[in-house]
Amino acid sequence: MEKLQSVKQRYGIIGRSPLLDRALSTALRVAKTELSVLISGPSGTGKEAFSKIIHDNSARKHSKFIAINCGAIPEGTINSELFGHEKGSFTGATGERKGYFEAYDGGTIFLDEIGEMPADTQAALLRILEVGEFIRVGSSKPQKTDVRIVAATNVKLQDAMRKGKFREDLYFRLNTVPIELPALRERPEDIYMLFRKFAVDFAEKYRTPPVQLDERARSLLQTYSWPGNIRELKNVAEQISVLSEERLVTAEHLLELIPNILQRNLPMIREKDDLKEGNLQEREILYKVLFEMKKDLTDLKDLVFQIIQNNNLEVPDITDIRSLAASYPSKEKVSPYSQQSVEDLLDDYKPTVSPSPNIRTEEKLKPIILDDNAQQRYQNSIVVDDNLSLIENEKELIRKALKKHHGKRKEAAQDLEISERTLYRKIKEYDL
Repeated sequence: MEKLQSVKQRYGIIGRSPLLDRALSTALRVAKTELSVLISGPSGTGKEAFSKIIHDNSARKHSKFIAINCGAIPEGTINSELFGHEKGSFTGATGERKGYFEAYDGGTIFLDEIGEMPADTQAALLRILEVGEFIRVGSSKPQKTDVRIVAATNVKLQDAMRKGKFREDLYFRLNTVPIELPALRERPEDIYMLFRKFAVDFAEKYRTPPVQLDERARSLLQTYSWPGNIRELKNVAEQISVLSEERLVTAEHLLELIPNILQRNLPMIREKDDLKEGNLQEREILYKVLFEMKKDLTDLKDLVFQIIQNNNLEVPDITDIRSLAASYPSKEKVSPYSQQSVEDLLDDYKPTVSPSPNIRTEEKLKPIILDDNAQQRYQNSIVVDDNLSLIENEKELIRKALKKHHGKRKEAAQDLEISERTLYRKIKEYDL
């Protein structure tokens, strides 16, 4: 514990969060070895400071140290910067040049934003980690180097590996000892301590009294998500020190100075697949299928009403059906519909036919039977179950549209209200 406190004082690390102490303890333990280290965490959490702690507490502390931002070096020159080049190896190479791995032999190289490194540079870095050899640009002679590599990233390299942007073997070679730095929102107990540090530093620099916050203003700082982490907190402390006339800042005054302190930056749930044109067009087709099914059901209901009226048939009284349904022992097991939905359906039929007042209840519940002539007309009919498959109905709609427009896909796509590209894909998918 005393070792951690002394390191914090030496490198200006403020905080008592258990997550921060765990990361610092891991850095001190791995510093005594020669293992590669991968430091991960959001931008602005102090990854470079941890790389210096590892170097200063290692056996290489008397050798040179350099921090390199891989994302800031152009892709065309990063190999020359890291490994050097020979004279005339490319346009502008007027002489030979030593790279960082040659110039800092025996020391430590901190590679920040390692996820931005190009693929060919990753392959060369992997060879250095495995056998300690590299080749200058424009040369065929391998050279030896003895450097310790500490890498850092603010993105998840596992996602980059799945996308093919980062080598899997290089990841496992670098990630011998991982160190995860917590975001500032995960250290709420350290936020006001850091704010006080930045406010005091600003006051000493410009010789002004340091600003302080009341309890409500501190709560606002602790509940803010701090997407910019420590850098953003430092900017806020300096803004308040400059803009506030009062040295004790209240919550109301803080909101006037920093209006976005109430933003929570919560993630928005959003389905990326729904943004694709193809899925939108498919959804339109499914809606069209459902509308067609609804129209067919309406036509069927009108047909049933016409049959009942033309044949002078009688239907059971609506009150008798409801009383029968209420006395039935297990409605849930018999029908998948709720009692309310059954009553709604019955209400739709109620105004169509009125029951006969002279028919007994037993006769009302008899099934509807057509006369002999009607049965003769329908005896050759075949009952076919409706196909409720959305895919099959979608196929049928596309077939009808193509037949209607004599195979002209452009007109068929317009009739279906989808793009030609989606129609071509559907024709190929369904083998139409």
